[in-house]
Amino acid sequence: MKKNWTQALQIAAVYVGTVVGAGFATGKEIVEFFSRFGFFGLISIIMSGYLFIFLGSKLMRIAAFIDAKSYQEFNQYLFGKWPSKIINLFMLFMLLGVSAVMLSGAGAVFEEQLGISKSIGVFLTIILSVIVMLIGTKGLFAVNTFVVPLMISFSVILMIFSVQIPGFINKLLYIPHADDGWKSVVAPFSYVALNLGLAQAVLVPIATEVKDDWTIKWGGILGGAALTLILGASHFTLIMLPDVEMYNIPMAVIMKNLAPFLYWIFVLVIYGEIFTSVIGNIFGLDRQLKQYLPIPTIISVAVLFLVSYVISLVNYGTLLSYLYPLFGYICMVFFILLWMKPFDYVEKK
Repeated sequence: MKKNWTQALQIAAVYVGTVVGAGFATGKEIVEFFSRFGFFGLISIIMSGYLFIFLGSKLMRIAAFIDAKSYQEFNQYLFGKWPSKIINLFMLFMLLGVSAVMLSGAGAVFEEQLGISKSIGVFLTIILSVIVMLIGTKGLFAVNTFVVPLMISFSVILMIFSVQIPGFINKLLYIPHADDGWKSVVAPFSYVALNLGLAQAVLVPIATEVKDDWTIKWGGILGGAALTLILGASHFTLIMLPDVEMYNIPMAVIMKNLAPFLYWIFVLVIYGEIFTSVIGNIFGLDRQLKQYLPIPTIISVAVLFLVSYVISLVNYGTLLSYLYPLFGYICMVFFILLWMKPFDYVEKK
């Protein structure tokens, strides 16, 4: 069997690009789930990395094995015929909610970092997304293959600068007081549940299109490992920023302080990651709508963006703080069933 490392890397890039959305790329999501808990947050990140590698790979391999065309078919296999209808309805609302967070995040990048109206950022993102959506999966692969390596590179560069700051080890080992400190224990599970539950909208059809089990398996492993690297590197960086919870885009603030010569490129990369997640979510929702209505892509995409835009008018930080943890707990059911589902038959294939 010929081992297709190029395609495995492409799958890994799509996996990373789908998960690394507005909250992840800006650092806001990492602060909310991990960095505000100090050293406990680092332990949670290590656990999250293992779950991303193991369950991300498993999700895609099962999807390809059962030939699921959309997350609706995958959830029907996982939950059963009738329960999956309720889960898929939840998924529809969650994906729309997250798409709105992504659009709001894109607007926040323009407003907070460029001093340009949030609305301009949102509308520019919508226009560019529609263009890529019309190209299809090739457009999805192309954008992610370009943006993801840049995101990893910048995360590592910032980490290298951060570990050289005096007092880094003390900050790394520090455990701050938090009234909701118990969340650091459930964070790896709710965080991975949230991201995989939502990423299945993209990962399921992509895996089914690729089909080859070896390629999918290694795409999941490499993608999960890259996510762990970005999470860890970002955490090492974020803990060095005083009052980190105050900022909507803390990673850009840190880049401006530590490596101002790379600042504008980094802002572009953050925007690129938000952009890839917007495309990924709308791509998955478009596939889902076509299961019910045989409508042209341009119409379904226009409707999806209109709904997402209305929700995105709410402040980005507010949306992320309330919607993401809520979605994470809802996705825990999906997470548990995916973990428990045996896949020895896939191994033997």
